[in-house]
Amino acid sequence: MKVALALAGLVVLAVLVGLAVGAVPLGLRDVVAAFGGAGGPAASIVRQIRLPRVLLAFLVGGSLGVCGAALQALVRNPLADPFLLGISGGAGLAATLALGLGLAGPWALPLAGFAGGLAAIALVYRLSTVAGRPLDPRVLVLAGVVVSAFTGALMAAILTLSTAEQLRNAFFWLLGGFSAASWTAVTSFALYAALPLTALVASSRSLDLLSLGEEPAVSLGLDVVRARRIVYLASSLLTAASVAVCGVVGFVGLIAPHAMRGLLGPAHRRLLPAVFFASGAFLVLADAAARSIVRPIELPVGVITALVGVPVFAGLLHRSLR
Repeated sequence: MKVALALAGLVVLAVLVGLAVGAVPLGLRDVVAAFGGAGGPAASIVRQIRLPRVLLAFLVGGSLGVCGAALQALVRNPLADPFLLGISGGAGLAATLALGLGLAGPWALPLAGFAGGLAAIALVYRLSTVAGRPLDPRVLVLAGVVVSAFTGALMAAILTLSTAEQLRNAFFWLLGGFSAASWTAVTSFALYAALPLTALVASSRSLDLLSLGEEPAVSLGLDVVRARRIVYLASSLLTAASVAVCGVVGFVGLIAPHAMRGLLGPAHRRLLPAVFFASGAFLVLADAAARSIVRPIELPVGVITALVGVPVFAGLLHRSLR
């Protein structure tokens, strides 16, 4: 109960901060008045610009956090992250190619990123199948590293040949951000994310068993191949959608899962909902920091998550090597 209340307070605080800070700082009274039906510039900023941005950051952060917790159980690696399996590389390559080709339209970049993410998922899965060990955690990680290295090399080649404007846009997208957030994006992502999130939460017992290892899971009656396929596909599709709407934002799936696991234990039925709310609040606060640290210039949110995530990653790595 204490953890639930603390999470609720964190979410409320994050939302209020996200609505208040930015290029035009607003007071708490302005934020509250906007929800009360008040008019004026401040209310328009809150309702039309900042609220969809905060909601999209919360949904994406929560989704990436749940993916991180699920993948950590799947590959039995505390350092696992949603971008471990090469999805960000595929999405980044497709988006960079779209920018290099000058494709216009508000949906061109998200659609290209999503298509690239799906292609990376298919390639990693195919590599694990060719190896004769489909969805084996170690093979998945190695295949993800190979795909990431390959797509990274192609991205470097495309960026080298790009114009200065294309190069700047590509780097901003690759570091993530929510400047293009809209109510359409929020609705589309929420409808899309509902199914894979439900699949992961429904797989809570499977994740508990997978985290024990293959042999114990089989002895306890789990169909390991089917469970791995569900977790892998749901996590991958959710990550690809997240990259499509906001670019590449790292470390979100690493921080909250470990914090919540230390407070609630390893049982995923309780862990996954807590991770969703904690990760969502974290990304909202990171986005608020990105908008306000060097106002009116907006930093990519991936810079903020990396500044927080790298020390956490280093601490986890040190602990795992002890």
